[in-house]
Amino acid sequence: MIKVIFLSKICDRYLGMHQNKTKNRKNFWFRGIVLAILIIEMFLYTWCRIQYLQFGYDIRSLEKRIDHLASLKNELQIENTRLRSPERIIQIARKQLNMEMPSPKQIVEMP
Repeated sequence: MIKVIFLSKICDRYLGMHQNKTKNRKNFWFRGIVLAILIIEMFLYTWCRIQYLQFGYDIRSLEKRIDHLASLKNELQIENTRLRSPERIIQIARKQLNMEMPSPKQIVEMP
């Protein structure tokens, strides 16, 4: 509101205080254009600010997702290491598949 009053005073000084109808019409249109520009400027500023906040929320959401995926990756690497351990493989071979370690006679060396 202060900007409008200040611009109104500037416009009055610039155009003069004559009561001529043509000057009043020019003054009216000039004030209208200035007011329209100010309103458009306020809408643009508000839109930019909303976009800025939305991007901030999106970035924070993606950072949370990255953290979640990193922890999931670590858990999967630990599980992969556990499943590939030789002790576990030997245990499954003996209990579930009824396999045994070969005796020295069963081992054949290839040249």
